[in-house]
Amino acid sequence: MRIGLLTQWFDPEPGPAALPGMLARALADRGHDVQVLTGFPNYPTGRLAPGYRLARRLDETDGPVRICRVALYPSHDRSAPRRVANYGSFAASALVSGTAALRGLDALWVGNSPISVALPMWFTRYVHRVPVLLHVLDLWPDSVLASGFLGTGRMSRTVERGMAAWCGAMYRSAARVAHASPRAADLLADRGVPAEKLVHIPVWADERLDVRAADLRAELGLRADQVVLVYAGALGEAQGLDSLVDACARTGDPRLVCLIAGSGTTEERLRRRAGAVGATNVRFLGQVPRDRMPALMATGDVHYVSLRRGGMSAYTMPSKVQATLAAGRALLVAAEGDAAAVARDSGAGITARPGDPDSIADALREVCDLGREKLELLGRAGREHYDRVFSVAAGTDRVERTLYEMVDGGRVRASRHRR
Repeated sequence: MRIGLLTQWFDPEPGPAALPGMLARALADRGHDVQVLTGFPNYPTGRLAPGYRLARRLDETDGPVRICRVALYPSHDRSAPRRVANYGSFAASALVSGTAALRGLDALWVGNSPISVALPMWFTRYVHRVPVLLHVLDLWPDSVLASGFLGTGRMSRTVERGMAAWCGAMYRSAARVAHASPRAADLLADRGVPAEKLVHIPVWADERLDVRAADLRAELGLRADQVVLVYAGALGEAQGLDSLVDACARTGDPRLVCLIAGSGTTEERLRRRAGAVGATNVRFLGQVPRDRMPALMATGDVHYVSLRRGGMSAYTMPSKVQATLAAGRALLVAAEGDAAAVARDSGAGITARPGDPDSIADALREVCDLGREKLELLGRAGREHYDRVFSVAAGTDRVERTLYEMVDGGRVRASRHRR
C-alpha cells in the first residue's frame, strides 16, 4: 500500500516524538510505500535540531521512508501564545506546503496531537479523497484542561467547547478512530464516535534505547542487597507523589531506597515533605540527562507509576508503563483504570490505591519481601507482555490490519511479516 503518516512529531525528536518514526520504518520494512508529512525537529528544547535550518519545505529520506518537512514556529516553553503559534504554524504550513506530498495515497495515519493537525488531515481526506486512521494519542480537550494550559473562567470554557466540537469533526471525518487506552473507547463512544469506527491500538515504547545499559548503583553508593524503587518523570499535582513520600517514611524496611528523578511544580514541596516526615530513604536526583535514562531504568528493581484519582486517570496510560515493560523491569502502580490493569495483566506489577500512603506502604513492603531476584522475574514477565501487546511489531500489525480494512472494505490481505 501507499501509506502516509501525518504527525507534527518525528525523528530525530526524542521520547514520545520518536514513536511515529518507528511506525514508519516498520511499515516500510513490510514492503509499503511510506510518505511522512511532519515539521522541522525542535522538541523538546524549542530549538531546531543540529543540522537543520528552517525553510518552507525540505524533502529527505530515512532509508525507504520519504519525509516532507514543512516550516513551523519552534517553541516548547509554557507560554500559551508561543505554544499556539507552534501548533498553528505547523498546521498552516502543512496545509499550504505539504499536502501535495500526500496525494495519491491509499490511506493516511494521523497522530491527533495537537488537534490543529486537522487542517492538513481534512484537506487530504476531502480533496485528495484519502481515508484516514486517526490515532488518539492524547484526549483533547481533556489533556489540555488537566495541564492547566487554558486557565479558568468563561473564556476557558468557551475554548473547551470549541475544542470539543473541533475534535468531534475530526472523529466524523476519519474512517477509523484508534484509542491507545482501552477505557478511552467508552469515552469516545459517549462523544459520538460509532462503535464500528473504534479500534484499540496501544502505543509502543522507544525500542532504540539500550535497555541492557549498565546501572548506576555503584555511582549512587547503593548496596547489592538494597531494593531500589525509581520514579522518573514530571513532579506535578497530577502524579500525587506526596503519598509516595509518606509511604516511604512508613515502610520501615532498611533495604528500601526510593529514587525520584525529574522536576516540576511540586519538587520543592516534596523535598520539604521528605524531611518533615523523616523519609530518609528517599533521594532526589533532579533532572537526569536523556542519555542516562537507560542506566536509571536499569538501576530500578521496580518502577513507580502514579496518578491522582479522578479526571483522566481511569483512561490514561502513562508512557512510563510501556517503557518499564520494554526494559524488563517490575512495576508498582498507584493508579486506577488502565494503568493498574496492565500491571495486573502483565504479571509484572503490584498495585496500590492512589493517594493512600498506607496502601502504598503495604505495596513497598511486598516489594522488599519479594527481593531483587523475584522482582527480576516480574520484569521478565513484563517484557513478554510488552512483546505481545505493546511492541512496535504488535502495534504495526494492528495499524496495518486497520488500514487494509479501511481500503479493502474489511478484506485483510496477508502480510509476509505478520505473525
